[in-house]
Amino acid sequence: MSAIHLEWIEKAEGDYHTAMRDYRARKYPNYDSACFHAQQCCEKYLKAVLQRDGFIIPKTHDLNLLLDLLLPSQPFLEVYRNDFKKLTAYAVEFRYPGESASKEEAEEIINLLKRVRKEFRSKVLAAE
Repeated sequence: MSAIHLEWIEKAEGDYHTAMRDYRARKYPNYDSACFHAQQCCEKYLKAVLQRDGFIIPKTHDLNLLLDLLLPSQPFLEVYRNDFKKLTAYAVEFRYPGESASKEEAEEIINLLKRVRKEFRSKVLAAE
């Protein structure tokens, strides 16, 4: 593994832990932040695999665009297309006034994050 590849994974893990902390906070939970960091974690895992496989990393938050690049080598990830579409909305829209994530939305996104992270750690990155 290259140093940059490992850095993508470390940054993804940082976003994972931040999402979990913001979601679980007893006092002042921040559901918008939890959802944003969930999206960021998934984005960085996708970019880690793209980097590992020699792709130029596109500057995008659109998870389905990143997914399309990975499908030839990781076709089983297609099952996440609808989930990635949902997650992509949290990259920008929910960071500004006008949109806020509810506790229920955050719970759904955190559960999605856990599934995607497990998939990447067990199937995609384990093959390295």
